[in-house]
Amino acid sequence: MIDSLRVLVLGKLDWSALPHEWFTIGGTVALSGMLLTVIAMLTYFKRWKWLWKEWLTSTDPKRIGIMYIVIAGLMLFRGALDAMMIWIQQSLSLGESHGYLTGPHFQQIFTAHGDIMVFFATMGLLAGLMNLIVPLQIGARDLASPLLNTLGFWLYVGGAILINMFFVFGGEFAAVGWLAQTPLSELQYSPGTGVDYWIWSLQVSGLGSLFTGINFLATIIKMRAPGMTLLRMPAFTWATLCSSVIIITIFPILAITIAMLTLDRYLGTHFFTTTGGGNPMMYINLIWMWGHPEVYVLILPSYGVYSEIVATFSRKRTALYVSNVIGLLGVTAIAMLVWLHHFFTMGAGADVNAAFGISTEFIVLPTALLFASWLLTMFRGRIKLASPMFWFLAFVSTFTFGGLAGMLLAFPAADYQVHNSLFLVAHFHTQIVGGALFGIFAAITYWFPKFTGFKLNETLGKYAVALWLTGFFLAFLPLYILGFMGATRRLDHYTNPSWQPLFMVSVVGFLVLCTGALTQILQIVVSIVQRRQYRDATGDPWDGRTLEWSTPSPVPFYNFTSIPEVHSRDAFWEMKQSGQTAKKHYEDIEVPKNTPFGIYIAAAAFVFGFAMVWHMFLIAAIALVAALLCVIIRTFDEDTEYVLPASKVRELEKAREAA
Repeated sequence: MIDSLRVLVLGKLDWSALPHEWFTIGGTVALSGMLLTVIAMLTYFKRWKWLWKEWLTSTDPKRIGIMYIVIAGLMLFRGALDAMMIWIQQSLSLGESHGYLTGPHFQQIFTAHGDIMVFFATMGLLAGLMNLIVPLQIGARDLASPLLNTLGFWLYVGGAILINMFFVFGGEFAAVGWLAQTPLSELQYSPGTGVDYWIWSLQVSGLGSLFTGINFLATIIKMRAPGMTLLRMPAFTWATLCSSVIIITIFPILAITIAMLTLDRYLGTHFFTTTGGGNPMMYINLIWMWGHPEVYVLILPSYGVYSEIVATFSRKRTALYVSNVIGLLGVTAIAMLVWLHHFFTMGAGADVNAAFGISTEFIVLPTALLFASWLLTMFRGRIKLASPMFWFLAFVSTFTFGGLAGMLLAFPAADYQVHNSLFLVAHFHTQIVGGALFGIFAAITYWFPKFTGFKLNETLGKYAVALWLTGFFLAFLPLYILGFMGATRRLDHYTNPSWQPLFMVSVVGFLVLCTGALTQILQIVVSIVQRRQYRDATGDPWDGRTLEWSTPSPVPFYNFTSIPEVHSRDAFWEMKQSGQTAKKHYEDIEVPKNTPFGIYIAAAAFVFGFAMVWHMFLIAAIALVAALLCVIIRTFDEDTEYVLPASKVRELEKAREAA
C-alpha cells in the first residue's frame, strides 16, 4: 500500500536520483550557491517587494525585455561552459589518452550545448531585443497582449530551469544530439530521464516562443502609429514580423513532433521506432522542417539590426528599401522550403536531392538583395565607424565566409563528402555566431543608451569586436580543415595524431573568444562606473532616424506622451528636419496593470513538465488543472488596466526634465 502510494505520488523519483557524479554535484552546488546568494542579497537590502511589484509581475515590455536578456545571458554563460568542456576534451583525447570525459558524458554535454545556445541563449536575447525595440519603433505603448507577453517570458524561464534540473534530480541529460535523433532517443536506446528532460524543457519553452510570435505578429499588424504603413516600418520591425511568421508556422511542427516522440516513450506507440512499423526518417524530416527555419528565426532579426545601424551610421536613408523588405520576405519564404539539405545522404534519390539543392542555392538571391541594400546605403555616405558599425563589418566578413561554405553544402555531391563532419559544425557556427550573435552584440551596443541613459565605452567595444573576430576564425577555421580531413562531429576520441594540432589551435581561438566576452563585461562595468562621462541627455546619441530615438532616455513606462503621427519612412528624422521634436502633447494613457498570472501559469507548466519526467502523473494532473484554473480566473478579471491622466503624465515629464 505504501509502495503504491509512493509510486502514485513520486513515480520513478527516488534517492538514487540525487547528485552522485562529480558534474552533478558541482552543478547542484553552483546552482544552490547562486540561488542562496540572490536570496541573501534581496533579504539584506529588503528588495523582495520591489522585485515582485516592479519586475517579476511587470507587463512593461521594456522590463520583460531586460529580464529576457539577463536570463539569456546566464544561459549563454552556461552554454559557453559546455563549449569549453567539448574543446578541451577534443584537444586531449588522442590515442591512448581518453581525455577527462567519458563518451556518454561528452555526448550529454554536446546535446546540452546545442539546445541551450539555440533555445535559451540566442532565442532569449532576440526576444528581449524585440520587447525593447518593436513597440517604440511602431509608436505603440505596449504589445497586443501584455498577459501573453509575460506568460511567454515565464514559460521560457520554466524551460530554462527544467533543462538544468538534471543536475539536481536525475544525474544525466540526453546524449542524443541537440535534436534528439531517433531511434537513439527512443526508450529502447535511451531509457533514462535525460531525453524526458529534453522533451519537456523544449515543450514548455517552445509554447512560450509560440505565444511570443503570435503576440508580436498581432502587435505589428494592429498597433502601428497613425500613418505608419507597412512600407514605412523600420527594418528591424520588418525583420521581427518575418521572424514571428516563421515562429508561428514551425513551432507547432516542433510541438507535434516531440509529442509523437513522447507517445513512443510513454505509451509504447511506434511513430519513430525501428520496429512495429515506425519510421525514424519521418522524425528527421519533421524535426528539420522546424530546425532549418529556426536558423532564420535567429538570423532575421539581426538582419534588421544591421539595416538600422548601417542607415544611422552612414547618415543616409536605407537604400533600396523595398528590395531590403523583399529580401527579408524572400529569406522567410525560402527558409521553410529547404530542410532536406540537412540529410541528402538519407537516400531520397537524385531528383529529390537536386530539387532541395537548387532551392537552397536560391536563398542567396534575397540575401544578396540585403547586402546590396547595405552596401548602397554606405556608398557615398558619411560613415561614422562607431562600435555598432564595427560589429556589422565583423558580420560581413564571417557571414560571407560561412555563406560560401553553405553554397558548397547545397550541392548534394559535395555534401556527401563532408556530411556529419566538423566542416558542417564550423559552417553552422559561422552563420549563428557571425550572423545572429554579432547582430545581438551590435544591437545591445546600439540601443544600450536608450534604456540606461548612457553610452558604452567605445574603445573597449572596438577591442571586443577585434577579439571576437580574431578568436572566431582561430576557433572555427581549423574545424573546416578537420572536416575535410574526415573528423566527424560529436567526436570525443580520435587516433589520427595530425588532427591534434588543429584542435589545439581551435582551443586557443576559444580562449580569445572568452577574452572578447570578458572585455564586453569590462566595457559594461567601466561604463556604469563612468556613466556621468557617457551620459546621454538628448535621447538621441547616434542621431537616429526611427521613432525609438524620439523618446527620452531611459524610456518612461508609457513610452510616448502622445502617440506620434508618421508621414514618412524615417519618421523621427523627418520630425527633426521639420522642427516637430520640440512639440509635446499630453493625453490620458491606458496602462496595463501588473499581473502575477504569467508566473502562476508558467510555474504550473514547469511542475507539470518535471512531474512528467519522473512519471509523477498525479502531480502532473494537479499542475495541469492548476494552470487551467489560472487561465479561467484571469479570463474573468476585467480590471486589467488603469488610466494615467494627462496631468500626471505632464507632472512626470516635468520631473524627468528637472532631473
